Amino acid sequence: MPVPKRKMSRSNTRHRRAQWKVTAVATVPCPQCKSAKLPHAACGVCGTYNGRQILAV
Repeated sequence: MPVPKRKMSRSNTRHRRAQWKVTAVATVPCPQCKSAKLPHAACGVCGTYNGRQILAV
């Protein structure tokens, strides 16, 4: 198993970690109730997906 030969400096570590960025969760409006929901998932408010009732809410 490969192991680093030398300790990575603080500046290199922080420079590498600076590229880890947080992105906002993408939401789309529900076609039935117009509340925000995750794309390609059933709506948590009305329980519909693709025009059909999936969850009993």
